[in-house]
Amino acid sequence: QVQLVESGGGLVQPGGSLRLSCAASGFTFSSYAMSWYRQAPGKERELVASIASTGNSANYADSVKGRFTISRDNAKNTVYLQMNSLKPEDTAVYYCRAYYYTMVYWGKGTLVTVSS
Repeated sequence: QVQLVESGGGLVQPGGSLRLSCAASGFTFSSYAMSWYRQAPGKERELVASIASTGNSANYADSVKGRFTISRDNAKNTVYLQMNSLKPEDTAVYYCRAYYYTMVYWGKGTLVTVSS
């Protein structure tokens, strides 16, 4: 069955870094574009970054541009989100999403808390 499993979340101080991973299985990963979303307490889920199936193009929310980098390894069926210069407002549950035309899959999320 389809699975997207996020990992790498945790507690980090402001200015710190984390790398999130999302391991995919049960579908042809290399055909799917991938995204990271996040949802902060009391707020709607928002798109953070997306990457094309081939990995040759990526897009970012303005709030994370220059601080976050999305990448993927199609040989490992994994997408990553490198997060640097973290701010308290980056605190959220981060979700991995796979999409190919009308096929959409979501992971269960990993919590990132940025606090001193």
